[in-house]
Amino acid sequence: MPELTPQDATRYWLSRRTGTDLFLLYGFDEPARSPAELQALLTRRAAEIPDLRLRVRERRFAYPAWTPCGIADDQIVVHALPEPDWANLVAALEKLAGERLHAGERAWRLHLYRGVRGGPAGADPALIAVLQLSHALADGRRAAAIARDLFAAEPPPPAPAKSAGGTLNEIAAEIGSIATLPVDLGRTVIRGLAANRARRELAARTARGEVAAPAPETPPTPLNNGSEPRAHAIRMLVRTDLRVPGHTVTVVALTAIGAALARYLEAHEHVRTDLAAQVSMARPSGKSRNNYRDAAVELHTGEPDHRRRADRIAATLTARRTRAGHPLLAAQNHVTEAIPAPILRRDVFTARLDQPPATLSAHTVVSSVDRGPADLVLAAAPVRFTAGFPALGTVMHLTHGVHGLGETITVSVHADPAVLPDPDRYAALLDRALSEVVSALRE
Repeated sequence: MPELTPQDATRYWLSRRTGTDLFLLYGFDEPARSPAELQALLTRRAAEIPDLRLRVRERRFAYPAWTPCGIADDQIVVHALPEPDWANLVAALEKLAGERLHAGERAWRLHLYRGVRGGPAGADPALIAVLQLSHALADGRRAAAIARDLFAAEPPPPAPAKSAGGTLNEIAAEIGSIATLPVDLGRTVIRGLAANRARRELAARTARGEVAAPAPETPPTPLNNGSEPRAHAIRMLVRTDLRVPGHTVTVVALTAIGAALARYLEAHEHVRTDLAAQVSMARPSGKSRNNYRDAAVELHTGEPDHRRRADRIAATLTARRTRAGHPLLAAQNHVTEAIPAPILRRDVFTARLDQPPATLSAHTVVSSVDRGPADLVLAAAPVRFTAGFPALGTVMHLTHGVHGLGETITVSVHADPAVLPDPDRYAALLDRALSEVVSALRE
């Protein structure tokens, strides 16, 4: 079985220290199936999806490897709510967001909540399915593809079964890693020197105006306090009006998030016009399961006009995406690719996560993924909407998910109540800002 790439291994090791799991929520009409029938149906479908038949095998000297595994009985769980209403569902999600998978045992779990009343996108009771995935297994795009295979009307095409490597293969991998350690260290040094030259060249080209500049460093906000989140607040705004001609959903959402965040901070006596968001940008598919780069995008909150601010955000987003794809930045990735596993693992486990930097290039996170057409089903029950909740961290205590399924877009808020104690207030500000931005951009 293949080894985890350094990028994927980093996410696996980091998950042992802090929450990094992906949570993909799908709301369906309530199907006429018993819990046992649903679990059996989903277990059969999961067994047909190669990515859901994997777990991580840790190694001492080599990089961890993916190894085949079956579907455990506790991987598909039907939860009972005190009362099956939306408020209790959200409370259950907030508790779930604090739980972590151990990909060395199982890399995913599916949570089902039945008969939920009072939810968005439909008056009748809903079944809420939450697919929890290890970030080592998938990034946002790959996670959406896995969920689509799980909930598609037709099963995915059959994939050849993969066998686990035997003991001799594992021993060979460890011995090979030890034997190549001096060579790998040399490659790391050589690539590090090349990356340093590339960094200087990139800075020179940036100074000449040939490459767009990175986002400026600015002071943290009260939402970036450097402690590990101990609780979670989740809110979802399910909308059908966010696809505006001439503007991407991401730009529409960023424009509204900037307005709402600035208003929220101002109401708490913290006026800022230099706010920025960390936005995940997809990269061309490669060997890693995580093919994206994060880039900071200024939200231009000093511009009061929604249309002009949206245009400026769109231009900034394009510039950051162009910079993120520049070949000179790829040299830094080449260094990571050459680092021996024991050294990278040590770096991940010893990195200080509790010391926020004095300055930041972004103050919140926005993850935007189009999850495709709204043609998914669960036991013949059609899908209504989808949502997602990017992980919190020691610096980012407020994150946003922007997830589309057909014409329905959900903008989600995931916050640490210790720094954002009034999530309903912030969600209301964001909902109002979304309406204002859509109205302005449609004029």
